[in-house]
Amino acid sequence: MRKLWIGALLLGAPISHELVIAQENPAIDPWGLTAVSGLELGHHTLSERATGCTVIIARDGATGGVDVRGSAPGTRELALLDPVNSVEQVNAVVLSGGSAFGLDVASGVMRYLDEEDIGYRIGQKVVPIVVGAILYDLGLEGDRKIRPGPECGYIAAETASIRPPEEGSVGAGAGATVGKMGGGRPMKGGFGTASITLDNGLVVAAGVAVNAVGDIIDPATGEVVAGMLNSDGVGFLDARKVLRGEGSNQDFELGIERGANTTIGLVATNAKLTKAQTTKIAQMAQDGLARTIYPAHTMGDGDTVFALATGTLEGQENVTLIGALAADVMAEAILRAVRLAEGLPGIPSVSDLGR
Repeated sequence: MRKLWIGALLLGAPISHELVIAQENPAIDPWGLTAVSGLELGHHTLSERATGCTVIIARDGATGGVDVRGSAPGTRELALLDPVNSVEQVNAVVLSGGSAFGLDVASGVMRYLDEEDIGYRIGQKVVPIVVGAILYDLGLEGDRKIRPGPECGYIAAETASIRPPEEGSVGAGAGATVGKMGGGRPMKGGFGTASITLDNGLVVAAGVAVNAVGDIIDPATGEVVAGMLNSDGVGFLDARKVLRGEGSNQDFELGIERGANTTIGLVATNAKLTKAQTTKIAQMAQDGLARTIYPAHTMGDGDTVFALATGTLEGQENVTLIGALAADVMAEAILRAVRLAEGLPGIPSVSDLGR
C-alpha cells in the first residue's frame, strides 16, 4: 500500500505530537469512508446504462461543510452548510451521475430517512437533511433518458452499510471518465475511497467520484496514470504538455466546452468539529484534487468536496492535522478510483492498458 507523508505544507508551523504520529504511521488502510464511526455507504449502479449514485449516511447526524472550486457545479442544499446558518447536522450526502437530473436522487434518500425517522427535529416532526452534488455522464452511449432518480437513491440508502465500500466503476463513478480536454481519447474514471487511522484513534477518510476534464497524475512519481490518450490509444498526450503548446489550443478550448466533467467527493473524520472547522477541512481536502488532477477546478468542471465530522472521538481537535490528512486520503482515493475502474466500449481503463 502506498505510504503518504505530511510534508512541506506544515513548514514554519509548530509540530504537534499528533503530526509526529502522522509521519510515523502514514499507511492508508483499506476501509475507506466506513472507517469513520457513524458513517454508512451505499452504491446503486444502473444496469441499463453506465451511471448510478452513491449515498453516505450519518444516522446520528454529522457536522457538515463544503467547498466548491469548479466553475460548473450541480448541487443541493449547499447554503445550509454555510457556517453562519443554523442547521448543524447533516444526515446524508449524495453523489450522483446524471447531471442535474441526478439531483432527484436525494428525494429517494429523503424518503428512506423519513421512514427511518432520521433527520432534523422540529417538535414532533422530522426533516432529513440531505446535501449532494452531481457529475455529468450523459455523453456516454445509450439512452440519455436513463439516469439516476429517486429510486436509485432509495436503494443506495437502503443498502448502505459499514462494510468496506466497493470501488471502481460503481455508483456515482459508473459513468465517470477522465482526460477530456480535446484532441485525444478519454479514459475511464470511477469511484475510490481511502482512510488513515492514527495511534490516538483519529480517523480521516475520503470517497470520490472522478470525472475530470484533466489527466490523473500520481504525485509520488509525477507520471500520468489516466487521461488523454494519443491516436494509437496506448500513449498519453499529457495535459501538462498540451497546455504548454505541444498541441492545439483550439482543441483544448473545444474540449472544455464539450467536456462531460466534475469530480465530486467527501472527506470525513471522527473528530468533533464546528461547522467552520469542518468547512476548512473541505477546503484543505481540495489540495488532494490539485495534486492528482491536471488541470483541476477548470471552467468545465464542477469540483465539489463535502466534509463530515461525526464527533465520536474524544479529545481536542487539530484542524491543521485533519485537513492535511484529508488532502492525503483524497489524493489516494482519486488514484484508486481510476486504477480500479473497468473500461467501457471505446473508453479504456488503466487495467485495460496493462498499467
